[in-house]
Amino acid sequence: MSTVRLTAAQATVRWLAAQKVIVDGATVPYFAGAWAIFGHGNVAGIGEALHGAREQLPTFRAHNEQGMAHAAVAYAKQMRRQRAMVCTTSIGPGATNMVTAAAVAHVNRLPVLFLPGDVYANRRPDPVLQQIEAFADGTVSANDCFRPVSRYFDRIQRPEQILDALPKAMAVLRDPAQCGPATLAFCQDVQAEAHDYPVEFFEPRVWLQRRNPADSNELAALVAAIRSAKRPLLVSGGGVLYSQAEQALTALAEATGMPVAETQAGKGALAWNHPRNLGSIGVTGSSAANAAASEADLVIGVGTRLQDFTTGSRSLFPDAKLFQINVQPFDAHKHSAQAVVGDAREVLTALREHLHDWAVAESVLRQDRDAIVQWQQQVDAATAGGSEQVLPSDAQVIGAVQASVDDNAVVVCAAGGLPGELHKLWRSSHPGGYHLEYGYSCMGYEIAGGLGVKMANPDREVVVMVGDGSYLMMNSELASAVMLGQKLIVVLLDNRGFGCINRLQQATGSPGFNNLLADSRHAQLPDIDFAAHARSLGAYAEHVSTLGELRASLARACAANHTSVIVIDTDPLKTTEAGGWWWDVAVPEVSERPEVNAARQAYEAGVRMKRDLS
Repeated sequence: MSTVRLTAAQATVRWLAAQKVIVDGATVPYFAGAWAIFGHGNVAGIGEALHGAREQLPTFRAHNEQGMAHAAVAYAKQMRRQRAMVCTTSIGPGATNMVTAAAVAHVNRLPVLFLPGDVYANRRPDPVLQQIEAFADGTVSANDCFRPVSRYFDRIQRPEQILDALPKAMAVLRDPAQCGPATLAFCQDVQAEAHDYPVEFFEPRVWLQRRNPADSNELAALVAAIRSAKRPLLVSGGGVLYSQAEQALTALAEATGMPVAETQAGKGALAWNHPRNLGSIGVTGSSAANAAASEADLVIGVGTRLQDFTTGSRSLFPDAKLFQINVQPFDAHKHSAQAVVGDAREVLTALREHLHDWAVAESVLRQDRDAIVQWQQQVDAATAGGSEQVLPSDAQVIGAVQASVDDNAVVVCAAGGLPGELHKLWRSSHPGGYHLEYGYSCMGYEIAGGLGVKMANPDREVVVMVGDGSYLMMNSELASAVMLGQKLIVVLLDNRGFGCINRLQQATGSPGFNNLLADSRHAQLPDIDFAAHARSLGAYAEHVSTLGELRASLARACAANHTSVIVIDTDPLKTTEAGGWWWDVAVPEVSERPEVNAARQAYEAGVRMKRDLS
C-alpha cells in the first residue's frame, strides 16, 4: 500500500479538498472554502496546512468567529445544502464564539464543518493558555460545548484518527435526514504530528444526493386521506427547498388544486402570485392561509418541523387530521402526525401520480381565490407609503425595498420584528429569494448571513434588512464583505431599541421596560451615528429621513458595485395588524398589575384552543 507522510492537519485539508458533489450537472468541490481566524491553537497546524492548499481550498479571513460561522451557515442554506464550508479557530474563546452559530446550523439542519483547536492530547504543557479545566473530569475541554449542537462530534487525539473521523463527519453533512453541523475538536499538538497515510485516502470522491422514496403503506394512507378530504392544506417547509422539490410542489398544487401555505423556511418554493399560494402561515401568517388552516380537515406538512410559530403553538388546526412528509423520522412524527418518511421531491411526485384523477371542489378554489385577493389588498395597504412627516413602519420600509429591487434579489433577515413582517409581506418570486434564519432567530446573523448568501449567489442582489439591535450585536462582517469584494445592500431600521420585544412586553401587560433605549437604565441616551460607523468599516453609507429618500438611496445602491448601508428611523410601535395568530407566551398567573391579569385571561383562552394530543 502506497503511503504519504503528512501532518494530521495537512492530511485533513488534503482530504477535505478532494470531496466532490454534483451541482447543476457539474462536479465541484463540496467545501467551497474555509473560514479561519488563527490563534495559537490552530495557526501552526491547520493554518500551515490551509496555506499549502490555498488554491484547492480557499481560506477566508473574518473578524468574528461567530460571524464567520454564520456566513458558513448562510452559504449552506442558500446552496440548499448541496455545498458547505469549514470553520476553524483556536482553542478557547475562538472556539466557544462559534457555539451559537453551531446551534443555528443544528436547529436549521444545515451542514457546517467546525475544526476548533483543542487542548494538548499529550497533556505535557497543561494547562495551556485558554484551557478550561474541570476539577472532576480531566477529559473536558471548552469544545465539549459543541456536543449538544453538533450532529457529529469527535476529538482528534491521534493523527490516524482522521481516517475514521473525516468520512463519518462527511456522511453526516451529506445525509438528508441527519444533516447538520459536525465538529472535530482538533488537539493542537496532534495537528502538527505526522503519520504515513494511505495515498488512496486522498482520491477524489463524489458524494451523490440520496433520495429515499416513501414506504408504500405510508404513502397509501396519505393518498386515501387526501381523497376523503374536503379541505386539505399543504404546508411547505424548508425541506421542499433543500430537496429541490419546488417544481414537484407546483405540479401537485396545479394538478389537484390543493392550496399551499408557507413556513419561514419554505417561503419562495411557490411563487407569491401563484393562484394556489395562500401565503405565510401561523403567528406571522396571512389571513388567507390561517383561515384555510383553521377550516382544514387535513393538513400535510412537507419538510417542516412544525415549530410553534407555524402551528400557532398547536392552536391553528386543532381538529384536522395531520400528516407529515419528512426525510427525518424525528420530525415526521411530531404532533402525533401520521408519518410519511421520504424525500420531499420523491413523495410529492408520487402523490401527483396517485391523485391524477382527484381535485378539490370548485367551491374551495373560489373561497381561496377571494381570500387571496383580500390578503393581497391588505399587503398593499400595509406596505404603501404614508406621510413623509411621520416615522415609517417596518412594513412601509419593506414596501419601499421590494419596489426598488428586481424579482431575483435575495432578502436576508433573522430576528426581531422584521421576520414577522417579511413573512407576511415580502413577495418572493423565485426560490432562494427569501433567506430568513428563523429556526434559532439569532440576532447578529443578518450581515454575516448576507455575506454567505452573496458568496453562494454572486449574481443576485443581496439585500440585508436589520434592526439597530441586531446591528449593534454583530456588524464586523460588514468589513469582511468589503474586504472580500462581496457587495451587500444593508437597510438598517433604527427604532432605538428592541422594538419587537417591547411590543410583546406591553401586549402581555407589562409597561415598557429595558427594551427601548429610552425605557432602560441610562445616564445619557446614546446618539448612535450608524451611517458613520458603517463608513468606518469601509461601506458607503447614508442616513435617510423619508421613504422617498430611501427609494432614491436604494436606486444608487443597486447601481453601485460596492457595499452600501442605508439607515432610516422607524416607529418602534407600529406593526402589521392584518393576519397573524395566537402565540403561546406564558403570562404570570398573578400580578399586582390589572393589565397583566387581563393578559393572563386572554392567554388562558388561547391555551384552550390547543390541539389535544392526549
